[in-house]
Amino acid sequence: MKTKLAVSAAALAFAAGGAFAQDLKFPVGEGGFNWDSYKAFDETYNLGGQTLTIFGPWRGEDQVLVESMLAYYIAATGVTVKYSSSENYEQQIVIDTEAGSPPDIAILPQPGLIADLVKKGFVTPLGDDTTAWLAENYAAGESWVGLGSYAGPDGATALYALPYKIDVKSLVWYSPENFEDAGYEVPQTMEELKALTDQIVADGGTPWCIGLGSGGATGWPATDWVEDMMLRTQSPETYDKWTTNELAFNSPEVVAAIDEFGYFARNDAYVAGGAAAVASTDFRDSPKGLFSSPPQCYMHRQASFIPSFFPEGTQVPQDADFFYFPAYASKDLGKPVLGAGTLAFITKDTEASRAFIEWLKTPIAHEVWMAQSGFLTPLKSANAELYGNAALKKMGEILLNSTTFRFDGSDLMPGAVGAGTFWTGMVDYTGGKSAQEVADAIQASWPK
Repeated sequence: MKTKLAVSAAALAFAAGGAFAQDLKFPVGEGGFNWDSYKAFDETYNLGGQTLTIFGPWRGEDQVLVESMLAYYIAATGVTVKYSSSENYEQQIVIDTEAGSPPDIAILPQPGLIADLVKKGFVTPLGDDTTAWLAENYAAGESWVGLGSYAGPDGATALYALPYKIDVKSLVWYSPENFEDAGYEVPQTMEELKALTDQIVADGGTPWCIGLGSGGATGWPATDWVEDMMLRTQSPETYDKWTTNELAFNSPEVVAAIDEFGYFARNDAYVAGGAAAVASTDFRDSPKGLFSSPPQCYMHRQASFIPSFFPEGTQVPQDADFFYFPAYASKDLGKPVLGAGTLAFITKDTEASRAFIEWLKTPIAHEVWMAQSGFLTPLKSANAELYGNAALKKMGEILLNSTTFRFDGSDLMPGAVGAGTFWTGMVDYTGGKSAQEVADAIQASWPK
């Protein structure tokens, strides 16, 4: 997705230099942080007098959080950091790079946009050492190398961007109290999830709440379902070919994945309100059935942001919890995770820019943010005990246990498809059109 960042009208700028200990959120040397990584970085870099400009997507509370992390980079290096964002940051980075006035570092949640900037020669490759570091130090490391690698101006593929701050989408939300009352266990495989779905129906309940409504973006929640099903029925390589149309959208593999979504969404007995209600139910309202008495549904598949739309006062994990959207035991495809996130890259090659990429490799650059809120990392050396709450820690464990990570596929596709015909096609599918019909129409819309 698809979810838009909260933004204000004016671009904000953060500038600080030579931060003192009292400016740091967590005192150096205290708590379970990897202070050795901070001290080693501090001893390596002395860049006083240099300035680093960073342009990113974070505004509001997220800007406060990223600045709390940047304060440690500042304190260690002596660099003056100027962080800024803008309401239309996707357009602004294109304007700035093409005008020859880019920031030193840019951080974006759109791999497709980064690929365009790389192809135009606006991004500096990160080198073989960083490629090897990423493969070794991130769980499912090769997945992250692939996410940050793009074809350069010469056509050769290399690592250009370092993933940092990840979101997880492969989650199923439920009420622990409802599960306990009914005697249900959290399923560990897709086979068990389908068996639980049937058991709930046999017991007189409704297994799922699903809603695709989202105003002009209606249909997008179903694209996440299909992407998750592609990763659970096909290899990661097949998924990659699908997102670039090397594998046509109307190929049997994709049609089958759409029908895997339909297994849940097009069965009147499986969905609150029946299959006809799926497209018209707003995605923000759809999880509320978990909390009614008696429950209108027992499960809701949605990304990590959905608790924002739970009834006021709902506590996670007490009132609502989640489990990993499981893979098929019979298909031997490991534990794939669908998600999104941001990637950092160098748009002006300076000593401070290079140092910043090295900074993002330190556990402390992850731990400072993860100890607060809204941050997940696949970095194996970061202390998972530092997560700010139990839900974040559990999501972090899902990332660490993953064998494959893939970025939201619709966000990798051309906008006309990923944010257009894929959305509308899923509405048509839940309305009764066949998966083949819908896939044929989406394929026909793919830019030639």
